[in-house]
Amino acid sequence: MDLRIAWRNIWRNPRRTGVILIAVIIGVWSMVFLGALMRGIVEGMVHHSIDTLTGHIQIHQTDYPDDPSVDHSIEDPSELEAVLSRDLSPESRWTQRVRVTAVANNARHTRGVTLVGITPQREARVSFIGTAVTRGRYLKSEDPHAILVGQSLADQFETVLGHKLILMSQDASGQIASRAFRIRGIFQAEMEATEENYVFVSRQAAQNMLELGEAVSEIAIRLPEHGAAEQTAQRLQSSLADRDLSVRSWREARPLLSAYLHLYDMFILIWFIVVFVAMGFGIVNTTLMAVFERMHEFGLLKALGMRPGRIIRGILTEAFFILVLGMLIGNLLGFMSCWILSFNGIDLSALAEGVEYAGMSRVIFPVIRFKDIVSANLVVSLLGLLVCLYPAVKAARFTPIQAMAHT
Repeated sequence: MDLRIAWRNIWRNPRRTGVILIAVIIGVWSMVFLGALMRGIVEGMVHHSIDTLTGHIQIHQTDYPDDPSVDHSIEDPSELEAVLSRDLSPESRWTQRVRVTAVANNARHTRGVTLVGITPQREARVSFIGTAVTRGRYLKSEDPHAILVGQSLADQFETVLGHKLILMSQDASGQIASRAFRIRGIFQAEMEATEENYVFVSRQAAQNMLELGEAVSEIAIRLPEHGAAEQTAQRLQSSLADRDLSVRSWREARPLLSAYLHLYDMFILIWFIVVFVAMGFGIVNTTLMAVFERMHEFGLLKALGMRPGRIIRGILTEAFFILVLGMLIGNLLGFMSCWILSFNGIDLSALAEGVEYAGMSRVIFPVIRFKDIVSANLVVSLLGLLVCLYPAVKAARFTPIQAMAHT
């Protein structure tokens, strides 16, 4: 009976109920939709970082992260293969790389770059470069003089496919090594800085140029899931405790990005509360207005013997119905908005420089997280009932004499 009466009461004044419903719907929609966009920004940053040579886990010689030179290479990486095969899941992928700073130049231009020597087939399953070549072709292991350069770097150097590019770096003996490579492919990346700063050759070509033998700079690992990186890195570190190696997850390798994740989690929660505060004022004001309009009704009910607690329960039940209805519609609109944007996303290419400075992707796709949806709906339902408690208590404190004297 209480539920039936509460449902009928909220439709006694459809206009007032509609005002509260619109406030709840807009609030829930903004929480779900804008929360998904914020989450999409973070996911894009994480995905880009992992794709751009970071991987989920990196293995280096202990001193390499602080001094990334050929002097701190992994001398015998073949011994690690058995450990990786044993400790990693069958779906995991890993690759060996040579990565050093270098100077690239041609007849007209010179600039510093990062030289990355890769095993083409294995690298294609770990990082972005396997699918990034838009002109020319991808690397082949048996081609010792081929190089991949970014579109932005090619534009700066005013060069095209088939032209030569000379790389210089310090080799294992401390001498300057120099070698000419021919541009066989031009790649495009999510960020222009990646196109400018990285050039790719085969791992064997890099090892020959730098006189490294079989040594490599790092081993990058790609896992099936982001969440397993920390635990897997700890397990690998225990297995390699007897060797002078450092095992780092992507959170350790990119501490600023990890800080962004925690910041965005707090920002999303704060956003939910801010939206609710704006929505809550409208709910309280409208509910309080409804209480004063029904003062005679509440006075009569108390005169007939209704306890104050039941009046409070009745008003909270009415508020509960409105909140639930608003949450259902708001969530539906939020999901539909995210679904529409899931096809093409929000293209921020016109703001490319500012976007790249912040580490964001050029195209943002909304990402819906279950915990964000639960948080948004809990904030609306629990705090919504809490703010409606004041008008309910106000109605329960009316005496029959006060109600009859009210005009």
